[in-house]
Amino acid sequence: MSDEPALSGWGRTFRPGTEQRSEDLSRITRRAELTRGLGRSYGDASLPVEADSRLAGSALADRVLAFDPETGLLRAEAGLSLAEIIRIFLPRGFFMPVTPGTKHVTLGGAVASDVHGKNHHVAGTLGRFVRSLLLHLADERVVRCSPLEEPELFFATLGGMGLTGHILEVELELERVPSPYIYQESFRFTQLAEFLGALKSAGKTWPFTVGWIDTVARGSALGRGILYCGRWATASEAPARPPRAPTVLPMPFALPSGLLNRFTIGAFNELIYRAHYKLHKQLVVDANSFFYPLDKVARWNLAYGSRGVTQHQSVIPEEAGAEGIRSLIEVLSQTGACSFLTVIKDCGAEGQGTLSFPKPGMSMALDIPIDHRTQQVIDMLNERVIACGGRVYLAKDGFTRPEHFRAMEPRLETFLANKRKWDPEGKLRSAQSVRLFGDKP
Repeated sequence: MSDEPALSGWGRTFRPGTEQRSEDLSRITRRAELTRGLGRSYGDASLPVEADSRLAGSALADRVLAFDPETGLLRAEAGLSLAEIIRIFLPRGFFMPVTPGTKHVTLGGAVASDVHGKNHHVAGTLGRFVRSLLLHLADERVVRCSPLEEPELFFATLGGMGLTGHILEVELELERVPSPYIYQESFRFTQLAEFLGALKSAGKTWPFTVGWIDTVARGSALGRGILYCGRWATASEAPARPPRAPTVLPMPFALPSGLLNRFTIGAFNELIYRAHYKLHKQLVVDANSFFYPLDKVARWNLAYGSRGVTQHQSVIPEEAGAEGIRSLIEVLSQTGACSFLTVIKDCGAEGQGTLSFPKPGMSMALDIPIDHRTQQVIDMLNERVIACGGRVYLAKDGFTRPEHFRAMEPRLETFLANKRKWDPEGKLRSAQSVRLFGDKP
């Protein structure tokens, strides 16, 4: 990599460019092409089009502006991170109504991705709890939008990857919780079909469900996994003491590229599977451990080396069933690729955002180390997703071809029409929007 300044997504794809950070987000978003949060999208969604592109960084604009303890209604600047929200409000009995698998994302980034979590089958996406947004538009106007006020702009912004306007403020409802702990049960399964059936059944009684599966194992063991189910622990079930602050282990340097391969990942998967030596476990864990297990290692993406990682996250509709999920796993086997961490979640109703990712079915996220086969692997995965009637998550994508995205996303033209309405000159753009939507480079 050259010595000129560069930015990257979480997958460690670098592009020349810089961002300007300030507590005054409305000032630095003037004439900016994109607002960038904490850079946790995997691919090029938060990366500049050109080295001299003007990017605004929101991380310093992180004030809590108002909070109603009766209703849980929070109004905050877009740069406030979920980590800060949890630090401030969980001891007061409130938590995010929907959270992704990391707390190191900003509110603005969470809205722009319309994030979902382990409770999507019952709660939907974060957008269901957002009451209003304050946007700095491409024409320099500052507009407040909501489901009732400029609703087309509001819903296009949910999951719109920051392309409809710079998010300055977010107003949303936090969830009142009985304790800072989760009552968790976990189950070990030896086969994929058995695991998927259990995941679907668990969603009928558990508010939080998520599963890990082994996509490297061979034969009948392919897709064996562990299902985690949870709910908020009651005051009587929870420990009397408050949870300790999470211990974070550092990843001091990037490991050699290629260290994560089918052999080493297979050995790691075997260890994870065998560590769950009981078929069924029950315990009470703190919220951070349940929702954010990967946050225990700082900069864990360095484990993939200098070439980095891409995550292919897709939702496979219910009608495609277990065979749809199996078809994606077969691509890994056919190409010799592997996924270090494979996570499956149950998805409920489609999000309200124009380009919101989830819809009824199952979501599978594959963490794939980048190498010379990556584009071929993503192409093959996307062809299977299209055949199943599914789609991919833009917050994770860095390799999907525009023709594949259009084939899987019938809502795209509606989104682009809204984008043109509010940004007719195409001033708001990202490396991803140029790659996928045809924005001018």
